[in-house]
Amino acid sequence: RFGVLTTIINIVTYAICYNILNIPNLISNSIAWIISIIVAYLTNRKSVFDSKASTKKEIFVEITSFFISRLITLGLDQAIMYITVDKFRWNNILMKIISNVIVIVANFILSKLVVFKNGGTDGKMV
Repeated sequence: RFGVLTTIINIVTYAICYNILNIPNLISNSIAWIISIIVAYLTNRKSVFDSKASTKKEIFVEITSFFISRLITLGLDQAIMYITVDKFRWNNILMKIISNVIVIVANFILSKLVVFKNGGTDGKMV
């Protein structure tokens, strides 16, 4: 349920920035990323991955790992959006949805294997 919330926030923010405010594609995508990534960390930490980090150092390492892994998938998202929207001129909302599906899977894998490796969800995506 939190993954759905984060995805909706990402797509709606992108759509408002790109389609209503006429902000360029990759800047709109970056704004959507910033907002949704904050929501994703706050919701994923406990409710999805049952993080056990409690000290300031453990939380700092966790946050740093989370944002670095998300920067990697932002690169993937930006590449998809640039090629499909800016170059091929395909429907931006459809491409944002498709890109989100790919990024969600990559984010989950990185979170499970790197960021929240000491917590667990029994491998289920939420």
